[in-house]
Amino acid sequence: MSSTATPTASGGHTKTIVITALALFSMFFGAGNLIFPPMLAVQAGDNFWPAILGFLGTGALLPVLAVIAIALSGANVRDLAQRAGSVFGVVFPVLAYLSIGAFYALPRTGAVSMETAITPLFGWEGLFASGAFNVVFFGVALALAWNPTQIMETLGKFLVPALVILLIIMITVAAFQWTAAPSAPAEAYADGPFTAGLLEGYLTMDSIAALAFSIVVISTLQFKGFSEGKQTVRGTIWAGVGAGIMLGAIYLGLGTIGRVIPNPGQYDNGAALLADASNLTMGTAGQIIFALIVLLACLTTAVGLITATAEYFSSQFPGSYATWAIIFTITSALIATQGLEFVMSIAAPVIGFLYPPAIALIFVTLIEPAFAKRTRFTWAFFLPIWVAVIYSAIETFIGLGWAADALSPLITWLPLQADGLGWVVPVAVTFVIGIAIDLANPKTPMAIGTHETIDGEVVTA
Repeated sequence: MSSTATPTASGGHTKTIVITALALFSMFFGAGNLIFPPMLAVQAGDNFWPAILGFLGTGALLPVLAVIAIALSGANVRDLAQRAGSVFGVVFPVLAYLSIGAFYALPRTGAVSMETAITPLFGWEGLFASGAFNVVFFGVALALAWNPTQIMETLGKFLVPALVILLIIMITVAAFQWTAAPSAPAEAYADGPFTAGLLEGYLTMDSIAALAFSIVVISTLQFKGFSEGKQTVRGTIWAGVGAGIMLGAIYLGLGTIGRVIPNPGQYDNGAALLADASNLTMGTAGQIIFALIVLLACLTTAVGLITATAEYFSSQFPGSYATWAIIFTITSALIATQGLEFVMSIAAPVIGFLYPPAIALIFVTLIEPAFAKRTRFTWAFFLPIWVAVIYSAIETFIGLGWAADALSPLITWLPLQADGLGWVVPVAVTFVIGIAIDLANPKTPMAIGTHETIDGEVVTA
């Protein structure tokens, strides 16, 4: 593979990476990212630091690792998923894109904007008001997402600076005005605060979204002149790291608000907490600032989700980018109009099903380059990922009440099951078994889009 200059060697490329990192941060940072950290701080109490570190693990670090995994493995999540077989390679990406698209994360941006920004500020509520707002909200998001090659520049140059400035104002005023008071942790954070924080970080959906957003990052960098191979891979990784650092810093700031706000026990959700924090610190101006933060956070995420899902479906199925963008936008507006509770009810089973195989996929992909000179992963992909799929299916069926009595004994004995991480040990064990098989058979055929070694250097096929 021919060598190319690194992105940091060019001022233009460095600027592009910075703008792309800002845009990627904005696509990650939606309503859930805004309201989870302060509520975690309230519930964790004196166990704030282990809890927030757990949250940062799945809410900031894991999305960065997902971006790196996609950058190393191929152009999109399907290339990565195909390593676990053709069935998984088709079904998993579709479910992932639908969960972060029209079936959950995308309509959630509109529903949350309405319920936490518009209704408290103007008093508008009801089906008609929700429908009217969502038509405008998703219409603006579609317009901004209409040209996918310019989306990173639109977000990175204009919308993100406004969002970050508003967040810094709210966090700074709260942090200097109030002082944290010791409080006992809630039950979930009393014995295992780090694990509880990890599980809370799942709810941001950013690890799955990262698998989807990476295709937008890669296509943007290449449109801006990054060559395929090392330069695009390095640019994508740096953009992911930059976005992750910003996520972590903002999460810590939002968590600080939850720690210092007076009478934190009165709140049962992060949206109400932040709305009150804005009002208590800055009055009506604070309420307006909070509404703008919610709207900008949700809008930038909606733009990223429309872009990523439309790009993927137009590349894999009949229909143009514009056609798929319109379909997903209209569908999301209709679902969002029904309200946040409706959105959550249809998405919860899919989210729970996707996370274990998604995390397994990310970590197996990241570990593979260490073995590139000795073997190619085949069974090391297939076994752990399908174990994660089977576990997720059982857990999902139990959660839905389908044959729960018969299925529960299959997983209740697993280590870490009580913490919601029962899939970790079986996946790790089968991964080790898979590596042993691959090392014993180093000429195992390689799936499309995976690593090859040429003169000792890892490249993508």
